[in-house]
Amino acid sequence: MSTAPAIQHTRLPQGNGVLEVVTLLPRPVDEVFPFFADAGNLQRITPPELSFEVLTPLPVSMELGTLIEYRLRLFGVPFRWRTRIQLWDPPHRFLDEQIDGPYREWIHLHEFEPTLEGTRMLDRVRYRLPLHPFSGPVTAFVRRRLDRIFRFRAGAILDALGVSEPGRTRS
Repeated sequence: MSTAPAIQHTRLPQGNGVLEVVTLLPRPVDEVFPFFADAGNLQRITPPELSFEVLTPLPVSMELGTLIEYRLRLFGVPFRWRTRIQLWDPPHRFLDEQIDGPYREWIHLHEFEPTLEGTRMLDRVRYRLPLHPFSGPVTAFVRRRLDRIFRFRAGAILDALGVSEPGRTRS
């Protein structure tokens, strides 16, 4: 079973995009979902160069309507980010939506599907950049950064779940 994430971008007009990442995790859903239900794990699965920090006091009780506030840095520029859980359906899916943050729109669906080998995890992110109509070069940059973040995330999740794969390296 390859655990490398499959990443696909759909470029939409006017600085919009959809990112889909499929990661196969050789652990059952009942082990995988609780990892994501713990907001404290977000920092563990975010590349260190983003200096990501959960500001909401932990532990966060995850449920429909939960608000979570974060701080991160991109190239030294600090951002605050606040999301709300808009869908909570354990252990199958949940959706968080940016309320305040660096994007004009950020809607992140997390889906967990049992497979014979473990769990198929789908991340689907619909995003809209804040700089339209001047977002052309920025869009390509953002896509590359999101690829980097989600590749790192896949490796960090595998590490956190105690999965080792010969030849796998963290990117």
